[in-house]
Amino acid sequence: METMTESEGLRGELLDHAARRPDQSAIAAGFIRLLDDPDAFERRRLSGHFTASAWLVDRGGTRVLLTHHRKLDRWLQLGGHADGDRDLARVALREAEEESGLAGLRVVPGIFDLDRHLIPEHGGVPAHWHHDVRYVVVAAGGEDFVVGDESLDLAWRDIAAVAEDAIADESLRRMAARWLARA
Repeated sequence: METMTESEGLRGELLDHAARRPDQSAIAAGFIRLLDDPDAFERRRLSGHFTASAWLVDRGGTRVLLTHHRKLDRWLQLGGHADGDRDLARVALREAEEESGLAGLRVVPGIFDLDRHLIPEHGGVPAHWHHDVRYVVVAAGGEDFVVGDESLDLAWRDIAAVAEDAIADESLRRMAARWLARA
């Protein structure tokens, strides 16, 4: 019996997300086209590459853990580069664990959000696009995080407050609103 490759699995996830979230069908189509590039999961692809993020919520689902990103100097969700790993849910989990120091995290199956954003030039790396696939990750254990090297700070934020925060990143507000509207 033939097994499904991780890219085929991601293609199916993207198609499913587009069907569930018609407002993101165009961006999903662009992500699906990117899957055909063999370097799409490598940061060396400077025209743009896949990244993965974690919408890391507490057990009660009322707070999200955000990072004050060192390089971008903005409050954002945890996440990072795939670095060749085509299982973006695994990448999101790994990044959440590494950036928070939390154990006992679990990924909720299925894509939560998609975002394509330009990363500015930094440290000799030219500006480039991140094709970010976001997953819900739940802090099933403790919530005492550890601030790592990539962050200026971490903080648990009330999701309803994030949704209403006019100065918060637009994609954070979108994810907060989506989280609050879930059935």
